[in-house]
Amino acid sequence: MKAAKVSDIKKELKNKTQPEILELCLHLAKFKKENKELLTYLLYEADDEAAFIQSVKEEVNEQFDEINASSYYFIKKSMRKILRNIKKHIRYSKKKETEIELLLHYCFKLKSFSPSINRNPALVNLYQRQFDSIQKSVSSLHEDLQYDYGLQLEKL
Repeated sequence: MKAAKVSDIKKELKNKTQPEILELCLHLAKFKKENKELLTYLLYEADDEAAFIQSVKEEVNEQFDEINASSYYFIKKSMRKILRNIKKHIRYSKKKETEIELLLHYCFKLKSFSPSINRNPALVNLYQRQFDSIQKSVSSLHEDLQYDYGLQLEKL
């Protein structure tokens, strides 16, 4: 089955009644965990972005505490998993400030992780890619925000 274009779906949704749209949303939420998480964000957390960022940072801190540091193989797997989770939350928000805040937090945690990531080229490259991504996102913001985030980037 080929998926319809977003514009076609939008036109079709305009023809539906409110109870039908509600039923479709609930069906989407039951179908996949990511859909449920996105609806949760849109309904409960989108109004308070600062609280959302803080909750994601706490989740990331917990994930960093649970990393198996016995070998760099497990560290790399865990770091990539944490980054995938952060990217998912960034996609939900669609705000550059949220993206920068979460990636900065990730980079600070990565930089201060023990054992040092500097002994593993894959982890250094992972860190460098995220640092470059932050710089690119910061350059598209307002000048005042660029300055504020620039100071944080210098700390890294």
